[in-house]
Amino acid sequence: MTRRKVARVVLLDPADRILLLHGFDPDRPARTWWFTPGGGVEDGETREEAAHREVAEETGITGIRLGPAVWRRTCSFVFDGRRWDQDEWYYLARTESTRTNTGGHTELERRSVAALRWWTQDDLARTRETVYPNRLAGLLRTLLDDGPPASPVDIGRKWPGFRRNLEHNGGTHG
Repeated sequence: MTRRKVARVVLLDPADRILLLHGFDPDRPARTWWFTPGGGVEDGETREEAAHREVAEETGITGIRLGPAVWRRTCSFVFDGRRWDQDEWYYLARTESTRTNTGGHTELERRSVAALRWWTQDDLARTRETVYPNRLAGLLRTLLDDGPPASPVDIGRKWPGFRRNLEHNGGTHG
């Protein structure tokens, strides 16, 4: 199976809060999680173009200031009755707008996204809810403290500063 190219967005508002979507598998609605906006790259589209499109479709926010790719990971999971094998790149982005609108959701998103929420880094560090990518609280703390890395960090592995931020934040969840 070919890996699906995905662009995800670490969307921050002026207060450095991150926007996450609350979702679930339509086949198993009792199991929920929070995740960053983003999705598959369409034919003829760059990852950056996909990042802009996905944020607009999933959140209603347009005119984001897209920055560099900061993280990458590969993952495989079952969702809505099929296996997804993905090559995900996470882009840092900024917005002045915090008002969201889910009117652009696809049919699948309408069946699997329950809410959107702006989270502080402290909110993430304290939550017991499942959050993807794993260790997002520590990843975000490092990004806010140190700025974007010179090249995307493979977040499937430990990264420089992980231990320091894990200890600083009392551990990470999700």
